[in-house]
Amino acid sequence: MYRRMAAHQGPWDMIVIGGGATGAGIAVDAAARGYELLLLEQNDFGKGTSSRSTKLVHGGVRYLEQGNLSLVMEALKERGLLLQNAPHLVRNLAFVVPAYDWWESPFYGVGLKLYNLLAGKYGFGDSRILSREETLEKLPTINPEGLRGGVVYYDGQFDDARLLIDLLQTAGGLGATLLNYAQVTALDGHTVRVRDHIAGREFEAAGKVLINATGAFTDDVRRLAEPRSEAIIAPSQGVHLVFDRSFLASDHAIMVPHTSDGRVMFAIPWHGHTVVGTTDTPVPAAELEPVAMEQEVEFILQTASLYLARKPERSDVLSVFAGIRPLVREGGAGNTAALSRGHTIRLEPGGMMTICGGKWTTYRRMSEDGVNQAAILAGLPPVACVTASLRIQPPEPGDALLRAVRDEMAETVEDVLARRTRTLFLNAREALAQAPAVAKRMAVELNRDTDWEAQQVAAFRKVAGGYLLAP
Repeated sequence: MYRRMAAHQGPWDMIVIGGGATGAGIAVDAAARGYELLLLEQNDFGKGTSSRSTKLVHGGVRYLEQGNLSLVMEALKERGLLLQNAPHLVRNLAFVVPAYDWWESPFYGVGLKLYNLLAGKYGFGDSRILSREETLEKLPTINPEGLRGGVVYYDGQFDDARLLIDLLQTAGGLGATLLNYAQVTALDGHTVRVRDHIAGREFEAAGKVLINATGAFTDDVRRLAEPRSEAIIAPSQGVHLVFDRSFLASDHAIMVPHTSDGRVMFAIPWHGHTVVGTTDTPVPAAELEPVAMEQEVEFILQTASLYLARKPERSDVLSVFAGIRPLVREGGAGNTAALSRGHTIRLEPGGMMTICGGKWTTYRRMSEDGVNQAAILAGLPPVACVTASLRIQPPEPGDALLRAVRDEMAETVEDVLARRTRTLFLNAREALAQAPAVAKRMAVELNRDTDWEAQQVAAFRKVAGGYLLAP
């Protein structure tokens, strides 16, 4: 990628700052249209929010309840396109809404019928009301006390970090230039100053348009262009707990439509484990490595204990991960659960374009809108978007570690154990146990010495500590 950048002449058509879902989506879209694009990520691809989702490709049942039909319909269509274009990563997952009051099955049954109706030809399956016996058959570990029945509906599931890496592989194959550990430290008009954290050097690059796609860090980049810019992001933290598969013991997921904080709670099967979440906690600022708060952990444990026959304890948690949602402020609303999940595009003083908000499911539509606007700002010849039918490149089979280092730009032990594989997110102690061997194999591939190995293991232990719960 550095050789590709060095060979490039003149300004880039587009420079994208941010290597998460939005940046990767824009890279695929722009490269597929033939535009010359440079993407710069300050850390590893997907280090932030894009690897920390609930692992669902969905229209958003909660947005239906809020009356946001346009967002639901857009997301349901994009859900269908994602299944079509990345069938190796997206699968149809059955969700059961358990009913403990007489009115819940008919009430949620009607709402989920509408949810399926809005999907149209992109539907994943018909919802229906379940008897108590059928509910227990599909969810053998559900709390049976007072259970009256349930409703089953269908949505999508995926591996967020793997989709991101595959998007970047697809973009690279189409000609995009993509750099991780390349932090934009200054802006001067349409020129960026970049610090390469791996080689320890700096360089400059110029683009016909700069695109700020940094998610939770949107305001930090905006202030590089205009230090007095008012914040447009209201960061909110979401936390998930990971347990052994036995807590769910089913290929069906649980969806709880109302919790004490007004959010939806999920318990889903994922990579042979059970993932339970999420929370919605306003935080003062975004961090690259957010850590779950004690009250968030307790909230999830308490809520899960209401619905699972086996009550989860702190000692059962294999990993806990937190992510920051880049919610767009709307009139200073205090409840982040009520803020929009739609995306926003704005032109900053100096000409940089900011694209923010949105959610994983709608990344493709968000990217299409972003490239359309960026092409106008850059004065580029208009080219139609083709990503609605563009297949996303699957990974080659073989040794995951070697593939990560040789083909997927993994530079650290964390890159491998957190995002190229999902070991850290599934079982933090197992990831810690694997770290020394991973560092040793990476050192051979990257021609590093034993000091590098030791530094990598120490750095990974520090990060992994945030995924472990204290007794």
